[in-house]
Amino acid sequence: MKIAIGCDHAGFKMKEALKDYLVSKDHQVEDFGTQSEESVDYPDFVHPVCDFVVDNGSFGILLCGSANGVAMTANKHAGIRAAICWTEEITRLARLHNNANIICLPSRFISNADAFLFADTFFTTEFEGGRHQRRVNKIPPATISKQPD
Repeated sequence: MKIAIGCDHAGFKMKEALKDYLVSKDHQVEDFGTQSEESVDYPDFVHPVCDFVVDNGSFGILLCGSANGVAMTANKHAGIRAAICWTEEITRLARLHNNANIICLPSRFISNADAFLFADTFFTTEFEGGRHQRRVNKIPPATISKQPD
């Protein structure tokens, strides 16, 4: 599976561990940065992840300290349904009921083991459709169709 991943400085260490974990499970991981713990602006890394997910019909992972900033930014993109996930059940429901295509992880509040579990759960849970599809269809279109200049 092709997976886009991106983070800010707060999510860097977890991103690196998660990337290694996903590659060990034979996933193709496209890393959109950041590449250090030096302070950066998370939107600079969120936009390319979202573009990749939309263009490739794939999944993405975004990380920052609380996951709020990356989720807010990602959900401005047409075709993106980004969900903040901090428990296995919330992760499962994000896919099952909301057809989320990007998982947002709060790196300051979960462990690497949690991140691995949530990623596995996210990528193996199928969208249930039915009444949930009707609800997803009622989410208004987002404002960004491609990364801003």
